[in-house]
Amino acid sequence: MARIVCVGEAMVELSGAQGAWNVGFGGDTLNTAIHLARAGHDVAYMTALGTDAFSDRLRGAWAAEGLDCGLVLTHPARQAGLYAITTDDAGERSFAYWRDTSAARALFEVETVNAAMHVAETADLLCFSLISLAVLPPEGRERLLDLAARVKARGGRVAFDGNYRPRLWESAVSAAYWRDRAIALAAIGLPTFEDEALIGGVTDAADVLAHWQGLGCGEVVVMRGAEGCLLLDGLPCPVPRLLSPVDTSGAGDAFNGGYLAARISGASAIDAAAAGHALAGWTVMRRGAIPPHDPESPYPHLVKW
Repeated sequence: MARIVCVGEAMVELSGAQGAWNVGFGGDTLNTAIHLARAGHDVAYMTALGTDAFSDRLRGAWAAEGLDCGLVLTHPARQAGLYAITTDDAGERSFAYWRDTSAARALFEVETVNAAMHVAETADLLCFSLISLAVLPPEGRERLLDLAARVKARGGRVAFDGNYRPRLWESAVSAAYWRDRAIALAAIGLPTFEDEALIGGVTDAADVLAHWQGLGCGEVVVMRGAEGCLLLDGLPCPVPRLLSPVDTSGAGDAFNGGYLAARISGASAIDAAAAGHALAGWTVMRRGAIPPHDPESPYPHLVKW
């Protein structure tokens, strides 16, 4: 079984409707990691939490989902970040964040991080995102890219999601700089056209494919929301049917989880994209970035819950 390590920021999540809030957890690479674990893969999550009660709750919940939490480090003076999701009548979400002093932002300052990196560099697949880079200081970003380079040098693969959140960056130019350095280390690229257009320099999904491939990323899937995705050689993969979402939180992360789970299991890119669409479609019809799995969830290879 392939060993997967996902790196990033995960937080306490408040979600709900009509004034009733549910407490859960979320974060782009965490969401993908949990989808991969639910699909039966060996997945570790690498981040930092604190010693607070919420951090303890997160560790327990992630372990219950099947994640290896051995790379979840403990920062002695910081705590878990927090975000809240609200959705409109069309299921489109908006967020409020309390993350400026989260432990995850100081991941590479934790005393035990070097030992964690030695473990993580042996991964068969390392997954991280532009958000993973955005929340770190420049020194931390360099350490994360160094980890990706180590995985690649050992013969592992790197999957990079181009999740762009403008408010996390001082400028689009800075985001593009770090994005391009990450692309150059990636074997699998998971950009979203909307994000790439916000950063600038592209007018359509074909431009995104060309840019990512030109930097050395061999396998690129450009997500286009309800239009489906575009694979290499311009091959489109439409969504199976249009939905009226309840909550679009985590849709792209679910696509990534479905796609990567299928590819690791030997599926073709087109079949993996179909698996990604199926998992994203299931997710957006439920509230929260990581809905509890149920009899309709499309995870393959699951034992009975």
